[in-house]
Amino acid sequence: MNPWILAARPKTLPAAIVPVLLGCALAWKAGAFQWLPALLCFAFALLVQIGTNFANDYYDYIKGADTPDRIGPFRATASGAIQPLVMKRAMSVTFIIAACLGSGLIPYGGWALLIVGFLSIICGYAYTGGPYPLGYHGWGDLLVFIFFGVIAVVFTNYVQTGQFTREAFLVSFVAGSLTTNILVVNNYRDRETDANAGKNTLAVRFGRNFSLYEYQVLFFIALLGTLFLWILERQLWLLLPVIVWPSSLWLRYRLAKSRTGIEYNNLLAYTAIFLLIYGLLLTFGIVLTT
Repeated sequence: MNPWILAARPKTLPAAIVPVLLGCALAWKAGAFQWLPALLCFAFALLVQIGTNFANDYYDYIKGADTPDRIGPFRATASGAIQPLVMKRAMSVTFIIAACLGSGLIPYGGWALLIVGFLSIICGYAYTGGPYPLGYHGWGDLLVFIFFGVIAVVFTNYVQTGQFTREAFLVSFVAGSLTTNILVVNNYRDRETDANAGKNTLAVRFGRNFSLYEYQVLFFIALLGTLFLWILERQLWLLLPVIVWPSSLWLRYRLAKSRTGIEYNNLLAYTAIFLLIYGLLLTFGIVLTT
């Protein structure tokens, strides 16, 4: 495949798509869905995700986290397919375009969105870049939960409805926990090479058993968020995603048993697919309660 497509890491893109989709579903339920801000939210989230992936590709190579010993998927900079300076420029351009498109949301959500957008982009860059790379100090899981969960869902809903609602916060916990699990698999797989490079993820700090428990607990948080939403709304359609939740037990089992790069990379894809299917079913459930 084109190295730029691989550098964008398409397996991780549901982390940007699903939270925005859920925020739009809540706006639809409230009778306030608007196409233009919805599309701007999708574009902003995708570009921040891709820009973050480009930054990760570049800075992990520069800092020595991506080495020939790594068992993860293709990395464009480390493989030599894309020169480091070119990747760095692509990262900057992607973030700039995201900022330009995101500014189109100001008429819908006010000037405070500048702060939200600025923090989203800065944290995307600072995840692996800058003087204090957040991902190298164990903050990655929390950042993903906040920015690809709480902020993505709540503010997508807010720019269309003008309101912060309990439902949006509950749904954001569902999205945040499932998107964070993609990172959990990634860090679980790369624990040894990350430790050698001084990248102190939670998997490096606390070990593989901690990551296994974290993985399952995050699935439970998604389930609890769904159940609380159903208790709040009393609409049976909201239980649609519970149908697929038992497969999370199989995913946790596969994470514990995986040993090879192929197994880990397949599990990363399965975790993203679980997020996508669960998110789509919850989206349908919310829309059908209208």
